[in-house]
Amino acid sequence: HTIEQLHKARDLRIVAVSSPGVGDGKTTTAINLAGALAQAPDARVLLVDADLRRPSLASRLALGGSDGPGLVNLVLDPTLTLERVARLRPPFNLSVMPAGQVAPNPYEVLKSPRLGELLEEARRRYDYIVVDAPPLCPIQDCRVIANWVDGFLLVVAAHHTPRRLVEEALNVVERGKVLGFIFNGDNHPRSSYS
Repeated sequence: HTIEQLHKARDLRIVAVSSPGVGDGKTTTAINLAGALAQAPDARVLLVDADLRRPSLASRLALGGSDGPGLVNLVLDPTLTLERVARLRPPFNLSVMPAGQVAPNPYEVLKSPRLGELLEEARRRYDYIVVDAPPLCPIQDCRVIANWVDGFLLVVAAHHTPRRLVEEALNVVERGKVLGFIFNGDNHPRSSYS
C-alpha cells in the first residue's frame, strides 16, 4: 500500500529491497512485493536481480540457471535490449530480469553508467521496478545502486539482524531514500486481531 501511494504522490517507480546483512529475507520480500504489485491489472512490474555476488531470483522462480542473459549481460553488452533480457511471467504483468552471467567485478558492473541508462529505460516502460539489491553493510555494491533508485525498503529479520547493523545500514543510505522497514520473521503477534 505504501509503495502504491508513493507511486501516486511522488511518481516513485524504482524501489530497492535490501537488508543490513545476509539472510534477512530481502530476496523473498522483493519477490513478494513484485508479485503483489503485479496483481493490479494495469500495473507493469519488473523484478531485477542486482545482488550479483549471490544471485538467486532465477533459481527461486525456476527460470533456469545463469546460462540465459540477465542484468550483467545487459550492462556489458550494449547490443542486448531490455526486451530480450526481461522474462514475462504470466498470468501477472510481471517481468523478471535475472542476474545473468557471473559478473567479473560486481561493483564495476553496478556502478556502470549503462546500468543507470537501463533503469531509466525501465522507468519509462514499467510502472514499478523492484530491485533485489545486495546487503548494505558487508559490501559497497548497494551504495552505488542508491544512485539509480528512488528509495529503499530495508528488511530486518527478527532475532537475527544485529541492532548495530541496522544502525550502520541507516548511515549508508541517504535518510530521504529510506521508504521504510520490513520486520521479517517475528513469531510473536502484536495484537489479538487476526
